[in-house]
Amino acid sequence: MSGQNSDPMGELKRRAAEEAAAMVQDGMAVGLGTGSTAALMIDALGRRWADGLRFVGIPTSERSAEQARALGITLVDFSTHAQLDLAIDGADEVERGSLDLIKGLGGALLREKIVAAAARRFVVIVDEGKLVDHLGSRSPVPVEVTPFGWESTARQLGELGARVALRIKRDGELFVTDGGNLILDCTFGPIEDPRALEAAIGDIVGVIESGLFVHRTSEVIVAGRQGLTRLVAA
Repeated sequence: MSGQNSDPMGELKRRAAEEAAAMVQDGMAVGLGTGSTAALMIDALGRRWADGLRFVGIPTSERSAEQARALGITLVDFSTHAQLDLAIDGADEVERGSLDLIKGLGGALLREKIVAAAARRFVVIVDEGKLVDHLGSRSPVPVEVTPFGWESTARQLGELGARVALRIKRDGELFVTDGGNLILDCTFGPIEDPRALEAAIGDIVGVIESGLFVHRTSEVIVAGRQGLTRLVAA
């Protein structure tokens, strides 16, 4: 039997990625997300590019940039395209109703947030396991910080109620972002007020950005056991 039958959720995620990619039209400037689901979307855009679609992309990571270049997709930066028509990305958690997000387990949260903030529409692709009633129920909040003084920054994040862990790669080396920074994974448990927590984290000197994406999502395409569902913020 085909791999599609043996991995129905993987097939649904591929369909969700293709549905998101279908939103891209000729002449658009598009933000290209990072992560396994976003990679499926970039592949789908590559197929549309081969069929003649023309647009420009701003990638949220070096990984996504490399993938897009390999597919022939034209990449630009904010010096020529200060605003994007559309950005498409995945997420680590999506809060039901608000569609607020936790992002950054892949390590690209700063660029992802810059791209999302610059987009007229921000569309997120996830599987149904990423839906939660409260952010923080399953995932820590990644916080990108400067290497200098990260220990002090971590202490202050702990004072907000987080259990803080410096991100380490499997080989034992520090995880370093594309921007040369470190990530502190902050476990808060269920978050009652994501906007207030996002602001409190941002007030700490040494914090560059957090993985809380509050009131930024236009639409979420969810791959679930019953098929694809499209959600808009309540």
